[in-house]
Amino acid sequence: MDRVILIKYGELTTKKGNRKIFINTLYSNILKKLKNLNVNIFKDMSRMYIEYLEKDSNEILKNIGEIFGIHAYSIAYKTESNIDSIKKTITEVLKDNLDNKPYSFKVETKRSDKSFKNNSIECNNIYGGHILKTFNNLKVDVHNPNIVVHVEIRSDYSYIYLNEYKGLGGYPVGTLGKCLAMLSGGIDSPVASYLALKRGIKLDFVYFEAIPHTSLEARNKVINLARKLYPYMGEARLIIVPFTKLQEAIYKNCLENYSITIMRRMMFRIMEKLTKRFKALGIVNGESIGQVASQTLTSMNVINSVTNLPVIRPVACFDKLEIIDIAKKIDTYDISILPYEDCCTIFVPKHPIINPNLNTCLEMEEKFDYNSMIEEILNNLQVITIDNCENTEYSDIL
Repeated sequence: MDRVILIKYGELTTKKGNRKIFINTLYSNILKKLKNLNVNIFKDMSRMYIEYLEKDSNEILKNIGEIFGIHAYSIAYKTESNIDSIKKTITEVLKDNLDNKPYSFKVETKRSDKSFKNNSIECNNIYGGHILKTFNNLKVDVHNPNIVVHVEIRSDYSYIYLNEYKGLGGYPVGTLGKCLAMLSGGIDSPVASYLALKRGIKLDFVYFEAIPHTSLEARNKVINLARKLYPYMGEARLIIVPFTKLQEAIYKNCLENYSITIMRRMMFRIMEKLTKRFKALGIVNGESIGQVASQTLTSMNVINSVTNLPVIRPVACFDKLEIIDIAKKIDTYDISILPYEDCCTIFVPKHPIINPNLNTCLEMEEKFDYNSMIEEILNNLQVITIDNCENTEYSDIL
């Protein structure tokens, strides 16, 4: 029997006139993900099919499970689109995949080829009756079956499969443009990055570093978080921002309770300049409404006033337990809880202001020349390219 991996698009099918762009991007992403394997990939507007070597099946299924834009996928058996061929293939599939224990089943037919002489309900009855005659240990249960025999009748071939794996859903990475994601060492920002990737946004990551107040262990923690996100997006870049002098100036010249607010305003100013340099359309961060002082709506409004860029906050309305659940699912949680502080957690005031005043912020920012410090920062960036879990390449960007 000829086997293929059958991929269903899900949300992509709602795109109507733009569907081709989304499907072509998904095709390209799958091709890149499977570039080291011997596969042939075919696509149409409804499905994608991967021909593969049996020895590679587990690796292919694992990789496909890390690609956004896929609703579901299955190992399917290809046959001619006629009743006898479909019956024969169903028999072979069930013999190969079942033992002699009793099972309940139902047949679900999808007849995409409307020229096929029987409709879906008639096909269910024909193939269900064939199974009952062929297998003494199988009985029909249309409500809660042990096995669902899926039959897809298409114009060229028909496909039969039993198991369906749930995909990540969302849109293929790269279909909705590019943003810069503020990646700290905490729990929230990797989850926010993951959710942004799910909506088809390509990301570069930005890490604000304040050595010696932050450590190289903190940097390595963020690199490892970027590595965890790498399988969902392919090659990733981490932009390291040397923030020490500017952060020290903030704490020297500003009221203590305003220090976090001013720091975030400076970060957003830098992020805006970085988006121009790295050709990004917006900013992604891990802010969750009300979680800390800088994440009240008043604080966000004051902080956002320094940029006109869209600031995307994927976890804004999640509670902490929901964020932790996703962090554990994507395997970033254990890294995020390592005890290495980033520049957002050092020098935290005892009573940070939760309703900052914009004019007060502007008055304090006039006390030091932050613009020249930002220019110095932009001239001393470091970029880390992470292209797989073993290879990390460092380069200076001037």
